[in-house]
Amino acid sequence: MAALSIVIVGAGIGGLTAALALSGAGHAVTLVERRTGFSEVGAGLQLSPNASAVLIGLGLGAALRRAADEPPGVTVRALATGRVIGGIRLGPALRERHGAPYYVIHRADLQTILLDAVRGRPDIRLCVGREVSDLREREDGVSLTITGIDGGRSETLNADLLVGADGVRSSLRQRFDDRPLRLHREAAWRAVIPREAAPEMLQGDETGLWLGRRRHVVHYPINGGRRLNVVAIVPEREGDEDWGRIGDPAALRDHFPDAAAPLVSLIGLPDAWVVWSLVDRPAARPIARGRIALLGDAAHPVLPFLAQGAALAIEDAAVLAAELAGQDDVPTALDRYAQARLPRVRAVQRAARRNGRFYHAGRLIGFARDTAMRRLGPEGMSARYAWIYGWRPPA
Repeated sequence: MAALSIVIVGAGIGGLTAALALSGAGHAVTLVERRTGFSEVGAGLQLSPNASAVLIGLGLGAALRRAADEPPGVTVRALATGRVIGGIRLGPALRERHGAPYYVIHRADLQTILLDAVRGRPDIRLCVGREVSDLREREDGVSLTITGIDGGRSETLNADLLVGADGVRSSLRQRFDDRPLRLHREAAWRAVIPREAAPEMLQGDETGLWLGRRRHVVHYPINGGRRLNVVAIVPEREGDEDWGRIGDPAALRDHFPDAAAPLVSLIGLPDAWVVWSLVDRPAARPIARGRIALLGDAAHPVLPFLAQGAALAIEDAAVLAAELAGQDDVPTALDRYAQARLPRVRAVQRAARRNGRFYHAGRLIGFARDTAMRRLGPEGMSARYAWIYGWRPPA
């Protein structure tokens, strides 16, 4: 295929990865981002082998090793008692099995790695503080107008195709599928604390997962082990579509009156939390059409109960680049991309919803869950997710 001109709207994890993958395949990329800054407070993320393998393939392996942590495993505890329920084997064993590591990393650190790589590519143009004000699709390409968010000058871009990586509230998705977001009546509270401030039993290298009725907590070291990322998922009566509001620490503590003492201590440490209302939405129908493709949350939001949101966006970027490399007709390539991704993302969405029900189960289902975890053991639990972690992009 001849080199294409491609516009990507959205410079999150998926958009940045797509820019690198498409640039690496010889295409000219313009990356349009509404924000003017890229820092994100209180947000760690997990890069399972299906995602880290893609990033390593893009030449980011050394940077990831410096910035990310590789937990040896997950320790699963009962939220109310602190009793160990089971575990999941990660670390060297998982890396050997799948050929790539399971990393945890601060989102801002990953964005910095991706941005540094993007800025080092002469065939990627980064336009920040701009948004799409007009879009027209032609038979031979797309034409869009981008305008400064402060009312600055407008510019018209002509491209062979457009990629919408503009997040869960994507405006570009409306061209394909206008089904509304569904508020999940749960919220994710996120904070980062100094690692040494945590209770001693929670200062280890492993990921901690505490399961209880209608809520759970996860924590893991980030920033080279210096800080601890803490995420609490709790019910909320009315969701809020504002993205990243500040939460009252006392309101979160009220959700854990019966929690084990170390967990109560951990939750009591942050002075402020950033809160996201969880939303759910089926994958777009379709995720690509004509000369426009969606990726990441714009195409298929996924609940956080498998830690696969960023990973699926990274997978999308790799598959999109592969399909464009092997097809001379853009609409046909994008159709192949959609067909390749839909079964995968729908399966992960379903599995994440199911995991959420198991995580937050009541006494009877929780007892069965705990029994199954103990019988499987850490190796068996790791094997349960091999269908996710073992994914690799098409050659």
